[in-house]
Amino acid sequence: MHLRFVNMLSSFLFLLTLAACGSAPTTSQPSTAGTSMVVQVVAAENFWGSIASQVGGSHVHVTSIIVDPNADPHDYEPTTANARTVADAQYVIFNGAGYDPWMDKLLKANPVSGRKELNIGILNGKHEGDNPHMWYSPDYVTAVATKIRDDLKALDTADASAFAQSAQSFLDTGLKQYHDLIASIKASYSGTPVGATESIFAYLAPALGLKLITPASYLKAVSEGQGISAADKATVEQQIKQKQIKLLVYNAQNTPPDITALINLVKANKIPLATVTETLIPVKATFQDWQVAQLQGIKTALAQATGK
Repeated sequence: MHLRFVNMLSSFLFLLTLAACGSAPTTSQPSTAGTSMVVQVVAAENFWGSIASQVGGSHVHVTSIIVDPNADPHDYEPTTANARTVADAQYVIFNGAGYDPWMDKLLKANPVSGRKELNIGILNGKHEGDNPHMWYSPDYVTAVATKIRDDLKALDTADASAFAQSAQSFLDTGLKQYHDLIASIKASYSGTPVGATESIFAYLAPALGLKLITPASYLKAVSEGQGISAADKATVEQQIKQKQIKLLVYNAQNTPPDITALINLVKANKIPLATVTETLIPVKATFQDWQVAQLQGIKTALAQATGK
């Protein structure tokens, strides 16, 4: 999605407002053995919030900040209510890797002793400038669920066994159809050349065994709202006109004029389309239901494209 420079004056005024929410650091204490608790969790994005909710079960209360499908996590402007929520949290989960820099500002403006913070980019060795769409990597999803389990066990030792059980249930049962579909697509369509409009699909494509041939610089430019080079534009259009790709995957939440024109070109050349989205659709969906629906759409489009 588009990256835009944050207005410096509004950011300064907002930070002053945050200071008014509570100038003195608060303290969050982990439970002692035998004392159960409900951990207050804040997730910057609802897809990570869904995973945290399932791993934590009844022993967590999860609040996700980005829930509106029309909101852009890159340049979201947090509210004072968001600031208060973060100030009261015992555990904060955010994507990192330059995807949600506003959360880092909230955390710094609301220091809490004993609060745990999970920067998923750092967990997976990703930094600003890298592809931040880690929730589209099955391996990263597993790593995040496991880390959330371990962090919750440290915060609430009395419910450690419950966290272990719910995390295992999420990984083994909750994600079963998700992993089964990934394996099925890979078995049937491995090596199939495909295109995409942005880097949101760049982790999932190799997991599916698909050959993503769209230039990486094109994917990055669209994802970050930068200008697409003439050379990249020509390459992508040639791939479509010469039917070098069997399928185009695009982000349904990010279709600026250049991408709308590209989608129309794909349709004119009778190449199947599939969609992915940045955040949960529908909003109340679980992470796995959302992903499974998208994978089913990709599988159907691949079947149409290849006749398999």
